Amino acid sequence: MKARGVHLQYRFGDGNQPGAEVHNPLFELLRAVHEQGSIRHAAAALGASYRHVWGALKHWEATLGEPLVGWVQGQSAQLTPFAERLLWAETRARSRLVPHIEALRAELQRVLAEALDGSQLPLTVHASHDLALPLLQEMAAAEKLHLELRFAGSLDALRSLAEGRCTVAGFHVPPLADTKNRFARALKPLLVPGRHKLIGCMQRSQGLIVAPGNPLALHGWADVVHRGARFVARQPGSGTWLLTEHLLDEAGLTAAQLIQASSEHSHLAAAAAVAAGGGDAALGIEAAARRFGLDFVPLVTEQYHLVCRAASLEQPAVAALRRVLQQPRWAALLATMPGYAASRAGEVLSLTRALPWWRFRRPKAAARRVPAGLT
Repeated sequence: MKARGVHLQYRFGDGNQPGAEVHNPLFELLRAVHEQGSIRHAAAALGASYRHVWGALKHWEATLGEPLVGWVQGQSAQLTPFAERLLWAETRARSRLVPHIEALRAELQRVLAEALDGSQLPLTVHASHDLALPLLQEMAAAEKLHLELRFAGSLDALRSLAEGRCTVAGFHVPPLADTKNRFARALKPLLVPGRHKLIGCMQRSQGLIVAPGNPLALHGWADVVHRGARFVARQPGSGTWLLTEHLLDEAGLTAAQLIQASSEHSHLAAAAAVAAGGGDAALGIEAAARRFGLDFVPLVTEQYHLVCRAASLEQPAVAALRRVLQQPRWAALLATMPGYAASRAGEVLSLTRALPWWRFRRPKAAARRVPAGLT
C-alpha cells in the first residue's frame, strides 16, 4: 500500500480570505455528516446532491484505504471511529497551526499587494496570539495598509521590537498596581519610558476554558490544583503563561502543582485540546472557548496594547494604523466577539500611566559633605 501524504497548495482569488481558514473537501464532508447525522441532511447543508456526497465519500475511502461511514440496521449513516478520530485530529492540528497559517497568508498577500500596487504601506507587527487582530488586518488592507502580522509570545514579540525585527509589537497585561509581580520583572527590561510608546488597542477576558457544563466544577485555581484537573498550558514566553504564573501566585499556588497535560501555542489550540478531551482546563480567552462550544470561567479582564519605538510613532504606516484603530468599525467588530471591547483604541498612551507598576527607581541624592571646620 502506498504511503498517504499531505499536499499543500494555495490559489489567488477575489477579496481577502478571513483569518486562517484552510478549505479541504474531505473534512467539510465529514463535518457535515457529523453535525447533520446523515448523508442526506449533510448533502442538503452543503447544497449538493445525495449522489454527489455519496460518491465523494467513496472517493475518499479509496484514497485513504479506510471506511469513513458505517450503517447500523434501522439507523442513518454515521462516521466510523476512524473518521471521528480523523476529524478531531484535523480540528486540533488546524487550531495549533492558526498563527503560522495566518503569518504565511499575510506574507503571500504582502508580496501580491506589492506587485499589484506600489502605494501599499507595509507594517511589520509581531504580536501575542489574538483572534481579533486578523480582523484588524482586514480593516487595514481596505485603507491600503498591509499588516505583516506574525504571532509570537508577548515576550518574544517585545524582543523582536527591541532587535528591530518588527516595527510594532503586541502584548497583554492584567490590571496591576504593585511593582513586585511577574509582569513587572519580565517586561521592565523590554519597555523603556521615553524610548517606547504604547498605542491603545482593546481589552479582553481571560479565564478557565472547561468542558461544557463544567463537570469538575472548576471555578478557580484551587479547584484546578486540588481536584487534579489536567491542565493545558501555554508555551513559556507567552503572555498567557506569564498570566498563569501570576494568578497562581495570587492564589498562593505554584505552576509545579498543576498536572500539565500538554503545552500549546495559541488560545485556539488550547481550547481544541480541551474540546478533544486532551485536558480538563486551560487558561485562555473567552472567544476561543465559545468557538469550540466550551464553558468559560472568567478570571481577569486584561489590556491588549500595541507598542512601537517613539521614533516610529509618526511614520506613515504607524499613523495609518492608529487611524484604523480609531474607526468606529473597530469597536463595533470587537463588540461582536465574546469577551472583547475597544479600549482607548488608537490613542498614544504614556507607558508609566498605562502600566502603573512601572516605576523608576530614582537614585538617592548623595548626602552633601560639609568640609571640616565649617560646621
